[in-house]
Amino acid sequence: MTPSEIEAYVDASAAALGLKLRPDHRPGVLRYFALAAEFAALVEAVPLSERDEPALSFAPVSPRETAQ
Repeated sequence: MTPSEIEAYVDASAAALGLKLRPDHRPGVLRYFALAAEFAALVEAVPLSERDEPALSFAPVSPRETAQ
């Protein structure tokens, strides 16, 4: 999403939900939404077939530490 699309989406969503964003909160909300949109694009880019099924459960793991 472009920055203007993100702003329009955030504004429309806030209006639809009756939320009033404070001016000092708006930059953070826009940054977070842009980050969430990037994550969504990564997930949507994963090819799936008709045979793929959702996992029964999710068990998070700690990331590996890299040697420095």
